[in-house]
Amino acid sequence: MTRTTAQHNTGKWADGLAEWTDGDTVCLSVTFTWRVPDAYQRARWHRDQGRTVRIGGPGVFRVKKFKLLGLEYRLEDVAQIGGEIAEAVTRHNPMATVASRGCPVGCHFCIVPKMEGREFTLLPDFVPRPVLCDNNLSALPAEYQEHIIARYQQAEVPLLDANSGFEPKTFDEAVFRRWRPINRGPWRFAFDEMHERADVERVMGMLRSAGVPQSKMRVYVLIGNEPFDACMERIRQVIAWGGEPYCQPYMKLNALEKVPHVRFDWTRRRLGDVARWANGRFWKYCEFGDFNPTQPGKGSTFDRHASVGDLFGSAA
Repeated sequence: MTRTTAQHNTGKWADGLAEWTDGDTVCLSVTFTWRVPDAYQRARWHRDQGRTVRIGGPGVFRVKKFKLLGLEYRLEDVAQIGGEIAEAVTRHNPMATVASRGCPVGCHFCIVPKMEGREFTLLPDFVPRPVLCDNNLSALPAEYQEHIIARYQQAEVPLLDANSGFEPKTFDEAVFRRWRPINRGPWRFAFDEMHERADVERVMGMLRSAGVPQSKMRVYVLIGNEPFDACMERIRQVIAWGGEPYCQPYMKLNALEKVPHVRFDWTRRRLGDVARWANGRFWKYCEFGDFNPTQPGKGSTFDRHASVGDLFGSAA
């Protein structure tokens, strides 16, 4: 069995914008669209110093020009756009790797099918690292899943975080048995819409029956994409089925600010409060209706959980 050593950890993620130099070229990789204006400023500064600048990443795929204070800014004016850079993910987290790209599901709120396609691109020569960032591990061909696992075992590198996780619809007993010997981190999957209820319940029941503890069942719950009651029902079901919800407020794919897009009967404040309640694990101590994010109460059970983080909480 692979041992976890001091050199094996989940690393630290850059805050959505990575910068490095490759020879005479400055490279900028942008994960989130709201970091595109920052990337533009960095690119312009480097260009003014006479350097060649390349810029790419998911954020740039969606936003190549933007307006601020009535002025339009175009990335092509300050940098070369796009192109493949091998192992760019390690610039965001040196402990991260990718063994495949693409996802066949095609969720409308996800950038992956638009950027990487709905058919998988396999990267069999990937370097095993503790954080695996593939978009949909359980939907990969079984033989390729086995290839990924074998490479981890041969390299004696522990899988500490299957970061984007598994798809409930394709996560069955065979997938669980296949990945269980190497997955040291939580079992991650999503419950994005109510129609996924039966598959999520089945998967959580399977994990619970296998003795997986609550802390190792991490379920991404998208909020704001359905009315409040439907989203809260999904959160409560995850808790009732023995897992831990991690809420992600619905964002536009071209958002220039790190703020959720408000729909249905939600407000920006309510989206933030629900995310804090869920991601800070306050649900262990009170219902959402009793949760006061600004004044949890001195001497209450909330005191030891006072640091909840920003709008999106913490997945740790």
